[in-house]
Amino acid sequence: MKRLFIYLTAIMWALSAHAQYPTVNPQGLFTTADGEETDDASGGQNAPLTAVFTANPSDVGEYTARYEWKIFEPGNEQSPLVHRFEEDIDYVFSKSGTFYVQLYATFTRNGETIDYPAEGEENPIIVNISESKLEMPNAFSPNGDGYNDIYKAKEGYQSIVKFKATIFNRWGQEIFSWTNPAEGWDGKWHGKTVKDGVYYVRVDALGADGRKYKIRRDVNVLTGYQNQGGSTIE
Repeated sequence: MKRLFIYLTAIMWALSAHAQYPTVNPQGLFTTADGEETDDASGGQNAPLTAVFTANPSDVGEYTARYEWKIFEPGNEQSPLVHRFEEDIDYVFSKSGTFYVQLYATFTRNGETIDYPAEGEENPIIVNISESKLEMPNAFSPNGDGYNDIYKAKEGYQSIVKFKATIFNRWGQEIFSWTNPAEGWDGKWHGKTVKDGVYYVRVDALGADGRKYKIRRDVNVLTGYQNQGGSTIE
């Protein structure tokens, strides 16, 4: 009888040791405004940044699962920007700063409850959105040589969530407008490249940090400009 008890105890211990309990593996996938994807947004990203957060549960079996997501700024977990209860969520970050994304999961079965994460073991996904920056050049050379052919925002612009630029000629006629800082004006009007001279650009934009841009400046069209080693007209 004693041997049987020891044998049964060993079996129960073995089954317990190999029992699989439900868990989650929260992850984020981020898509920038220009379509690039990354799984790490902690190093500073440009807004708007589209995010999809997934719980990735495993070994749920017969447990009933409950998911709770919070997106909040440091120190403001009780006033989250997002508080949702789906397994997977999406969100567009359009404000600069640091944000925490925390998943809480609860699995229940026959009175047993398993919580993730355990108290004091929170490990949120960190998202950093950079402050905004936007500058426009004062000249370009739409001559088809592959350099400076498009008038657009200077390289290095970041976290611009709203944008509109409009080109006018010297008589105040609107020639072209666009709403994406990655795009621009090819120097054409009615299908033909405009004459060299001074034009005018008006830009109204909004940064993720709330900064408003109202850029008003001359634009010099220089089709006769000969590029020297890929230099950029400023």
